Amino acid sequence: MAGARAYLDYNASAPLLAAARAAVVAALDVAANPSSVHAEGRAARRLIEDARRNVARLVNAGAEHVVFTSGATEAASTLLTPDWQMGRGAVRMSRLYVSEADHPCLLNGGRFPAAQVIRIGVDAGGVVRLDVLAEALAQHDKAEGLPLVAIHAANNETGVIQPVGRIAEIVKAAGGILVVDAVQAAGRIPLDISEAYADYFILSSHKIGGPKGVGAIVAASDLMMPKPLVSGGGQEKGHRGGTENLAAIAGFGAAASEASAGLQTIEAVRQRRDEIEAIVKKLVPDAEIFGTGAARLANTTFFAIGIKAETAQIAFDLAGVALSAGSACSSGKVGPSHVLKAMGYGDSVGALRVSIGHATSAEDIELFRAALATIVARQAGREKANREKAA
Repeated sequence: MAGARAYLDYNASAPLLAAARAAVVAALDVAANPSSVHAEGRAARRLIEDARRNVARLVNAGAEHVVFTSGATEAASTLLTPDWQMGRGAVRMSRLYVSEADHPCLLNGGRFPAAQVIRIGVDAGGVVRLDVLAEALAQHDKAEGLPLVAIHAANNETGVIQPVGRIAEIVKAAGGILVVDAVQAAGRIPLDISEAYADYFILSSHKIGGPKGVGAIVAASDLMMPKPLVSGGGQEKGHRGGTENLAAIAGFGAAASEASAGLQTIEAVRQRRDEIEAIVKKLVPDAEIFGTGAARLANTTFFAIGIKAETAQIAFDLAGVALSAGSACSSGKVGPSHVLKAMGYGDSVGALRVSIGHATSAEDIELFRAALATIVARQAGREKANREKAA
């Protein structure tokens, strides 16, 4: 196993699927602009529309309600705006309500002024406080505009799954609009967009094994849409200007098709995740695994082993294991987890995230076990030496 590496960081970016790679390469040979009306342009357009249908199927949506973007962050920035349109009429959103444990692309508020962004706390298990959300929405002044609520379906660090159905009931009762960040949930739990569940989903290609640099907004209907963030030549029905990234979109579509099929075997991934957690508890009996009191994604575990997270992450990397110390969305910065802080753990707790997929093998898990055993033994040696020195 010399020189072998285990990639256990799927929540940061899943490995490119063979089907997605093939779709990208094939699309690169299609030279035409998808907006051109000649035969070559129509061939390019067919690739985009095929991908649109595959992405729509992943969340049981209508293909006509899928808008491709450059990624999930752009999708969030597009949706999180006070300015919306219903037909030719303007609709105003006066407040944005987000969870304290949300991804930064939601927490930052998009195009809302900071004063109009209301953060809702989570409980010790990482689940949004439904009572606090209901109370905040009950106090919302609709004379100023509608409430917009943006919540992640599943947390990117802990894997904790939010009760989106119940959140939707609260939001709908308050006359609000619900945006669901489904980036980590897609392909890992069944998703079905509907007006009774969510108004809009945010999706990302590279989290499900597609290429980086493409994502999507999926709407339950086209009754109301946000003011475009990127204006231009009218592409994507005017919702997102600019010539479409044909190759990336084709790869996204192929990955979405694979993700839909992969839902049938997600329990095999859960078994691998449980093996990893058993190893952690055996080698570090007092390790804490976060979010175990709530429903979690089958592929994710977030744990503390009593060693500084960034130190442990580097040690794992040197031992051939790629994992994360929290989110990978801060330009490589490693620091306190805002998710754990929201759950009441403060800034001092450091945690490691292992996130896996269908391609994770027994050999990968053995590499993780061997690396953790070495790290724990080395730490025990240091602590013993420090005690002897102090004596």
